[in-house]
Amino acid sequence: MANKKAYKYKSFVNLKYKPKDTDLIMQYYIKPNKKFNFEEAASMVAGESSVGTWTEVKTMKPRIGKMLTPSVFYMDKKNKRARIAYPIELFELGNLPDILSSIGGNIYGMKSVDELFWEDVNIPKKMLNSFKGPRFGIQGLRKKFKVYDRPFVGTIVKPKVGLEPGEHSRVAYDSWVGGCSITKDDENLTSQKFNPFKTRFLKTIKMLEKAEKETGDKKAYLVNCTAETKEMLKRIEFVEKNGGNYIMLDILTLGWAALQTARNYTKLPIHAHRAGHAMLDRDKQSFGMSMEVIAQLARMVGVDTLHIGTAYGKMSGGKKEVLHIEQEMENQVSKQTKEYLKQDWHKVKPVLGVASGGVYPGIVPAIMDFMGKDVVIQAGGGIHAHPQGTVAGAKAMSQAVDATLENIPLKEYAKKHLELKEALKKWGYLDKSLKYHKS
Repeated sequence: MANKKAYKYKSFVNLKYKPKDTDLIMQYYIKPNKKFNFEEAASMVAGESSVGTWTEVKTMKPRIGKMLTPSVFYMDKKNKRARIAYPIELFELGNLPDILSSIGGNIYGMKSVDELFWEDVNIPKKMLNSFKGPRFGIQGLRKKFKVYDRPFVGTIVKPKVGLEPGEHSRVAYDSWVGGCSITKDDENLTSQKFNPFKTRFLKTIKMLEKAEKETGDKKAYLVNCTAETKEMLKRIEFVEKNGGNYIMLDILTLGWAALQTARNYTKLPIHAHRAGHAMLDRDKQSFGMSMEVIAQLARMVGVDTLHIGTAYGKMSGGKKEVLHIEQEMENQVSKQTKEYLKQDWHKVKPVLGVASGGVYPGIVPAIMDFMGKDVVIQAGGGIHAHPQGTVAGAKAMSQAVDATLENIPLKEYAKKHLELKEALKKWGYLDKSLKYHKS
């Protein structure tokens, strides 16, 4: 890009502009380069992601400017926050790669900004309607797996990699008979030589059927179908033809286009693993996009469950962030605040949030306190590292949920539930004031 002196600066700032119902509204944190002021930097972001460039071009037509010019309609210079309204005509509807190339493309490479973070987005109804959205949503999943008025209890087969198909399927079975409704692969298990996809799936789905027969409960196996797009579709088809009831995709490493392809192809629920998200969202005052935005795009495309963090586990993401993500995933209309945009989801079904990452029975009440019942409480090590093994670990997690639903302190409930007692002894627990106790 040319220096400021050579740059033919055109302002896209219009603080009197009132966004239309059809506008796509973006919220950015912008730290200008020292050669530019905040207004100039915000304007360049708007221009570069639409009809602007570094100099005036002779090919620009009045009709183009009238139809496609965005407006920076809100600026908070103190907090370095700007909101930009983009006319919907800028985008090819139903094409998420195009939308992202426009509003999240070249702007990150501009010298005029030292930091640029995509904080939030407001998606208009017309754009939402061009995508399929979740096939099942929260209520559809509850109906499919007959889990009502309580959280789902789930687990990840551990260790992540290394188990052979028979070993993998046995861990899944033990989890199901212990009380888990959901058992899933982890993000980096696809079809390695030690655990080939088809063999693993067939053995595990057979154990699922066995667990369902023995417990009388519906069970879900979230098998990881992440692969090159054509191979991904072959794996999804194999799952559908052989009695599978759920698929899992690493949505960011897989790519948005492939996720759209999967949603258009499969009739099964889609679990979205967010592997790779921290490369985009962890440094909130540098370059990237928030997990809130990732979650909103995933809901628009059409996943049914999504990792959103726990606030109390091992992963980054505090309570405030997790609450906002959950609101965007579950509510039909989110609240507008000084920090966040208002989003109306219209008829797009809500997504079930998954609390996962360092989860163990002792933090279940804390998770349920701020995430409610519409959540998957998912533990890996917090189940499989139980002193008495996986079955007992799954029982302990279920007992922690039961205790919380009955409003009984875990310490008290554990007196009559040995599995929970052993879990609290191993990992401790949080009390109502969120003070940690080593039992």
